[in-house]
Amino acid sequence: MATWKKLSLLLSIIPFLLLLAYGFKTNPREVPSPLVGHQAPPFALTMFDGSSNSLEALRGKPVVLNFWASWCFPACYDEAPHLEAAWQTYRDRGLIVIGVDIQDRDADAKAFIEKFKLSFPNGPDLQGKLSIGYGVYGVPETFFIGKDGTIHYKHVGALDERILKAKVEEML
Repeated sequence: MATWKKLSLLLSIIPFLLLLAYGFKTNPREVPSPLVGHQAPPFALTMFDGSSNSLEALRGKPVVLNFWASWCFPACYDEAPHLEAAWQTYRDRGLIVIGVDIQDRDADAKAFIEKFKLSFPNGPDLQGKLSIGYGVYGVPETFFIGKDGTIHYKHVGALDERILKAKVEEML
C-alpha cells in the first residue's frame, strides 16, 4: 500500500515539473502578445512635467509607448539614447514617443530622465494600471501603436537603433 501511495505522489508531480521546466526554458521575448493587431488599451497619463497625454488625444499619430524604470540596468540604460534619437529624428514626421516609468521612485525616475537628457514626454504609472492594461511583466517593454490605434508591434527587452528605425518607418 505504501508503494502505491509513493507511485501516486510521483505521478501527480510529474505534470507540475514538466510545466515548470517549460516555463524556465521559454524565452519571454518569444511569447507573442495577444494585443498585437488589436486596438491599444486607452490611457491617460500625467507626465513628470505636469502635462497630460492620452491615447485618444494622439489618435492619427504613430506612438512608441516605452515602459521603463531607473532600476532597470543595463537594458533601460542601453535603450534610452536610442529612444531619444528616434524622437529627435521622427518627431517632425508626426511620431510620438512616450515613456512610462513603472515601480520606481519619483526622484530616481527624474534623475534617469536628466541623465539621458530625455526630451520626449515621460510619466509615472503610479498605480500600475497602465502596465496591467498592456500586460507588461518586465521592463523594458515597448509597444508600437499605429495611427489607427492598433498595436503594430511589441518588443520585450532593450531596443536598438535598427529595430526602432524599422518599426517606426513601418508605421509612418
